[in-house]
Amino acid sequence: MDALAELSAEQGYEATKISDIVKRAGVARKTLYDNFEGKEEVFLVAFDTARDAVVERIETRCAGVEGGWQEKVEAGLAAFLGYVAEEPALARICMIEALSATPTTTKRYEDALQGFVEMAQSSAPRDERLPETVDETLIGGVAWIVYRQIRRGETEAAEELLPELTEFMMTPYLGVGVGGADK
Repeated sequence: MDALAELSAEQGYEATKISDIVKRAGVARKTLYDNFEGKEEVFLVAFDTARDAVVERIETRCAGVEGGWQEKVEAGLAAFLGYVAEEPALARICMIEALSATPTTTKRYEDALQGFVEMAQSSAPRDERLPETVDETLIGGVAWIVYRQIRRGETEAAEELLPELTEFMMTPYLGVGVGGADK
């Protein structure tokens, strides 16, 4: 899985061949096929492993936070951005390669994003004055900014996005911004 992630980060999913994967991983082709049906399955398992690691990291960090939803939002973003900085190849397959590798990987990406939307919905305050799609908009915005950071090859600086993304995530709920509604 690491070999696929590294190769996909270097040359893209489409250009990565099974022969490249087994060579990089130092395993026989038979070993790969004993464990996986093919390249897509290796990708999906790597994606799922990375997604699960990020979710666990976020949940653990948030569970250890004293305070309200604002502190949890910041802790969750810090955990996510820390993962991106520490695991650039896995972050790339999840945030970039998954979008175009296969229809199944695209669906997996969309499902993962929906999971993050549900996390946001469960912790952020509810306010009927906000659009129904506020959580989707915020998670999509964070995903876009991180996507661009990865595309530029600047994953090591992902954690520097924390103040800006924290403010972005909190602003609608705090009533700062368009309309200036007080809450």
